[in-house]
Amino acid sequence: MPAECAWRRLVSLSLRLLLVIPAGLPVRSQVEAQSDNTVMDNITVQQGQTVHLSCSQGDVVTHTAWLNRSSILYAGEDKWSVDTRVSLVTFNRDEFTIKIENVDVSDEGMYVCAVQTSSKPRTTSVHIIVQVPPKIVSFSKDLVVNEGSNVSLMCLANGKPEPAISWRSHSIQDDDVDLDDEYLEIPFVSRSKAGLYECTAANDIATDSKTVKLVVNYPPRVFEATDVGVTLGQSGVLQCEADAVPVADFEWYRDDRRVFNGLDGIEIKNAGAVSKLTFYNMSETDYGNYTCVAINKLGSANTNIILYEVIEPTSSTLLQEMTSSVVEQTANEYNQLWEGPGAVQDGNSGTVGTYTPLCLIVALQLLLAF
Repeated sequence: MPAECAWRRLVSLSLRLLLVIPAGLPVRSQVEAQSDNTVMDNITVQQGQTVHLSCSQGDVVTHTAWLNRSSILYAGEDKWSVDTRVSLVTFNRDEFTIKIENVDVSDEGMYVCAVQTSSKPRTTSVHIIVQVPPKIVSFSKDLVVNEGSNVSLMCLANGKPEPAISWRSHSIQDDDVDLDDEYLEIPFVSRSKAGLYECTAANDIATDSKTVKLVVNYPPRVFEATDVGVTLGQSGVLQCEADAVPVADFEWYRDDRRVFNGLDGIEIKNAGAVSKLTFYNMSETDYGNYTCVAINKLGSANTNIILYEVIEPTSSTLLQEMTSSVVEQTANEYNQLWEGPGAVQDGNSGTVGTYTPLCLIVALQLLLAF
């Protein structure tokens, strides 16, 4: 009976001690003064893993128990805890070991193995630290804004140790904004800042990341177009390209008159940022000044294109040009033969010993006369 009373007093004392020491603090310095206490190194375990708690028994042990901050887990081989994750591993004269499976943050704190021997009681204490991998719990949804707006992206995460937050994007430079904060602030956002933004939460255990898409709307900007020359009766294409978000709609005008698809043999095709106006059989009335207008909900822009006639040379024109070229080339060669050094002269007439160039010239001139 005295031993039973001593054991009850030991359990009661151990519980009072556990309730006095705050959770999360190292226990070594607070119990070293008690000569019958042994303090083990802290045990660090990740959330979801299994932790083993072990203490030595020794000779002449009458009672032994494992306790946490609020209750007795095991008294000898008898389980006092109702937690199904707690179980007995080894119980003999040398070792008393229990395990806690699927450890959670609520399991963090100090655990005590209390042993009652025939001579005196002793305790072995250990502090469990539970580490939790980071998890992003609140994150901005995909965002659509107009150019010039102020943008704020949010990334909140839990974890133990507390995770560090960082942002990454090909659009953002390090000197533009703070990339190591839960809130990414982008003042007066420009079209160049549009794209994907990835938030990463990291601690010593692992990392977690999520991505948000930022769309920046802006009015159209039309690229300068090139004037186009087309031969009468042939086909020709006028092309207009515009940069805009949302994608621009296109309209075509001839002077002040709207040009519609399918009228007068004209076809208009729009494909994303490009619009093409095609003529399949050019007529005299098709030539002139055309205007391409790009429009979205934020504004419009335009560019002018001149469609002009290209006159193809006729057969007589080509013959005349070719004959003139031949005459000029032959005359040059004749002059070189007449005046050039080493020219061979006929002994009777003193003229150059070839008349072929002169004959060719006369023939070509007669041909041009008709």
